[in-house]
Amino acid sequence: MKRELYLILLLLTLSLAGKAQNDHSINPTGNFVTAAPQPFLFSVNTLTGSSPYWSLNYSGSYGERTLTPFGYDGVDQQLAVKGYLGNRFTLYANAAVGFARDGGTTSSQQAELMHDFIGGKQPFGPRIGLSLGGSRDWTNVKSIFSRVTASFDAASWRFAGNLRFEKAFDKSRDGIDLVTSFGFHHRIAGNFFGGVEAVGEDLEGFWEADEAEGGAKLLVGPSINYVPSGSRFGFSICGGPIIYATHSNVVPSEAIRDLSTLSQNGYTIRAQVSFNLH
Repeated sequence: MKRELYLILLLLTLSLAGKAQNDHSINPTGNFVTAAPQPFLFSVNTLTGSSPYWSLNYSGSYGERTLTPFGYDGVDQQLAVKGYLGNRFTLYANAAVGFARDGGTTSSQQAELMHDFIGGKQPFGPRIGLSLGGSRDWTNVKSIFSRVTASFDAASWRFAGNLRFEKAFDKSRDGIDLVTSFGFHHRIAGNFFGGVEAVGEDLEGFWEADEAEGGAKLLVGPSINYVPSGSRFGFSICGGPIIYATHSNVVPSEAIRDLSTLSQNGYTIRAQVSFNLH
């Protein structure tokens, strides 16, 4: 199964690359009017005043040996809204709904407000910001979190990275959860980008034997993003192996995580469709 999924990812990459090369109407120097508002799957980037738009983003994932709201080896899905509020402020909020095998329905929500303190006034160049947000996970545990955001956009490449600190209001959870991620894309042709994304979740598992989410988890895999010329839609896909760097001696909680597995190595493939409302 793993080999077939990676083959699908490779064929999709080649197909989109061919389409992008044949589309001569795409501006090769960068069209930020049709640029993806959320190009990466695991890292959140801030928006700028040069492209003040709102977008809806739908993402779904499939994983092997994973634990999701849909059951083992299942599918997860999420709907998010993202928008520029002005004065270098960006709002990002998402919600997910899951259907358990016993017929029950669960949901989770989170929202955050991000602000660029360095950059953020021009489409190109570096941006460094900070966010503050809150969430409610699948078991109704509330949390607050803060995210350090860093990004750099150029005509032919882009980078985004996050460092997130989370505090859950439940005595069975960790004092502080640490999640980090980064993504890099390089322009292949037109508005078609390819690169790599990496995620490190619950990194406190490196020094806490009783880490509440099962241990530190890592993912590195290929990532692609494509926005058709003049279209409001954008498409992204990323996948790779989930590797447990450490193993906790407790049963994993149901905190909101992108990499949630059964305390063993697995893999995941995530795809996203975004729609620009501006």
